[in-house]
Amino acid sequence: MSSDAASPSHLDMSNSSNHGDELMKAASEPMAAGGHMMSADDSDNPQNWPVLKKVYASAVAFAFAFVVAFGATAYTAGISGVVERFHVKMQVAILGFSLYLLGIAFAPITTPHLSERYGRQAIYLFSLPIFSLFILGASFSHSFAALAVCRFFAGFFGGPCLVLIEGTFADVWSANVTVAYYSVLALASFVGTGTGPLVGGFIFAYGGWRWTQWITLILTLGAYLFGIGMPDTYPREIQRRRARRTGMPLKLMDAQSGVTLKDMATVTFVIPLKMLFTEPIVIGLSLYVGFIFAVTFQFFISIPAVLEATYSFTVQQVGIAFTAAIVGALISSTMSSIIDISVPHWCTRNHDGTVPEEYRMLPAMIGGPLVTISLFWIAWTAKPSIHYLSPIFGTLFYIWGAQSIIISSISYLFDAYPPRGTLSALTAAASFRLVLGAIIPLFIIQMITNLTGAWAISTFGFISAALLPVPYILYIFGARLRASSKYNPMMPASMTKHDEEMQMQGMETGI
Repeated sequence: MSSDAASPSHLDMSNSSNHGDELMKAASEPMAAGGHMMSADDSDNPQNWPVLKKVYASAVAFAFAFVVAFGATAYTAGISGVVERFHVKMQVAILGFSLYLLGIAFAPITTPHLSERYGRQAIYLFSLPIFSLFILGASFSHSFAALAVCRFFAGFFGGPCLVLIEGTFADVWSANVTVAYYSVLALASFVGTGTGPLVGGFIFAYGGWRWTQWITLILTLGAYLFGIGMPDTYPREIQRRRARRTGMPLKLMDAQSGVTLKDMATVTFVIPLKMLFTEPIVIGLSLYVGFIFAVTFQFFISIPAVLEATYSFTVQQVGIAFTAAIVGALISSTMSSIIDISVPHWCTRNHDGTVPEEYRMLPAMIGGPLVTISLFWIAWTAKPSIHYLSPIFGTLFYIWGAQSIIISSISYLFDAYPPRGTLSALTAAASFRLVLGAIIPLFIIQMITNLTGAWAISTFGFISAALLPVPYILYIFGARLRASSKYNPMMPASMTKHDEEMQMQGMETGI
């Protein structure tokens, strides 16, 4: 999620007119700057950078997010080794996986505040080395308690890389390609998590469970060396550095994520909690994406168990089976990008050129049925009498659908609210899905034992069927829900995030 969002005053309807006066006053002062927007003709504006510089910044963000995602699931390939080394039950050993995800869940809450104050580059280059130290600690752990603690803090310090990638892409690429860049950043997570057990399976077979951590460390070092020259992409920090370099005074608006600790807690904790219980759009999409994350991450526990028990797969063969997830992620990103490119052109040719925000739901409307069908497909074809390729192909279609739902949901949340509400909505959805993703894997072995694998996965299929209407409801009624939201004060349903940003930019540049 991007850290370019809202302060409490932005979210308070009663302050909206006063805040507009403050914006106009700040814009009228020669050295004032909005902080989050730069002039369209400013050469330092990241969106005006040469293409190679933009691609490099994006590639570094991708690499950093990839290694953190890789570190989450590489561990699962060596869980049996953790059980044997520390003499713990499988459910306990899974904690090393779940605590990592739980550590990441704090990132959407804390990272925006740090990014507002120090920029993106500093957070990237600080968090990844600390992440690597805890991965190193995990690899040398001599007790399971030490391993669990190191895994938690590895997730905690690696988490910002998974959060900042969204902001980095939004900094350097136009809002017209929102779904396209969300498709790429989703790949960082899905390909990273899919590659983890693939590589980890071979590493574990030949080197033991500690090597699943050392290979993560090696990849992290490579990513860091690749990204050491990454420029800061955050407009607010770019303006601060330029002011220091030129000696010119600069007056920035208050950080949009809040200034005082109370403000910060309001924006990224209190309001997200309220949204999870009172805001229909956030409730629906958080539940759907949270469910998708929970099922996806439990697969890294259940798929090895099922393939090993049913088809006598080795740990290397299980890893290869996860290539289906990588292919599914690639198909989803391609499909979502094609839709994002095609729909605006169709609207321009056949309507007045207005592209409703609800078209963001189209990939999810395709992905939802794929998820439901694939879950029952996997559940009832993973048996000795049916070829092992059947459940593996089912996994491909599941990931295709799951990633499509995530791309749609996050890009819609990004567009459904003006900047003043985006941060809180994205924080709510991000932390909620990570918490669910951490919890469900802890219970999947019991579910398979008590219900059988077929009925355990079918349970997820029934839940996905209940959630299936969510994107269709938002496609039909989303505009009305946005217009009636208290987090969209004074904003008609037809107004887009781009419209509001242009208004803010116009005030800054005197247009």
